[in-house]
Amino acid sequence: RCTTTRRMFLHEDIHDEFVARLVKAYGQIKIGNPLEPGVLCGPLHSKQAVAAFEHGISDVAAQGGRVLHGGRVLHNLPGNFVEPTITSIAHDAPVVHREIFAPILHTIKYANIEQAIAWNNEVGQGLSSSLFTTSPEHIFNWIGPAGSDCGIVNVNIPTNGAEIGGAFGCEKETGGGRESGSTAWQQYMRRQTCTINYSGTLPLAQGIKFE
Repeated sequence: RCTTTRRMFLHEDIHDEFVARLVKAYGQIKIGNPLEPGVLCGPLHSKQAVAAFEHGISDVAAQGGRVLHGGRVLHNLPGNFVEPTITSIAHDAPVVHREIFAPILHTIKYANIEQAIAWNNEVGQGLSSSLFTTSPEHIFNWIGPAGSDCGIVNVNIPTNGAEIGGAFGCEKETGGGRESGSTAWQQYMRRQTCTINYSGTLPLAQGIKFE
């Protein structure tokens, strides 16, 4: 998915237990040929992507973070395979703000919804975001004008962005514009702006007379 989650903000009340369960779940991921049954994680697309993954893992350690799961290149498999990785790191570490395009998930502890939204919005990218909550107040904080600044703002579903019924698109450095959803008709139409003056007079610029 091009919308795979890069940052996971976890409330301090559930953070430790959730991360422990997440690490256990990651241990069940089967890596290999994606055409084979049961394989969930295939290879990266190139050696350059593997190098970007390794650079990202090195930066996590250099910037005060920890690798909780994964973090290795799988040289025993033919191709560009790496381990899906979970880290624990500060929200403002430069590596957290960088798109690596590799299976690295940064976990971050937060104290309240306002803090989580601010940290969600502090990066340059703005494609997809999601909030999991049972609080209606938090939902409306999240989807409102002071909420997530991404093009896709989900609630209680993952950051998937391929729902054909909704407009798919980004904000900020990720780009602008939308496709599918309510903008789908624009792919089949030609939009024009037409202004008609039916007053019988043509106002000219100030002080200009046409005689």
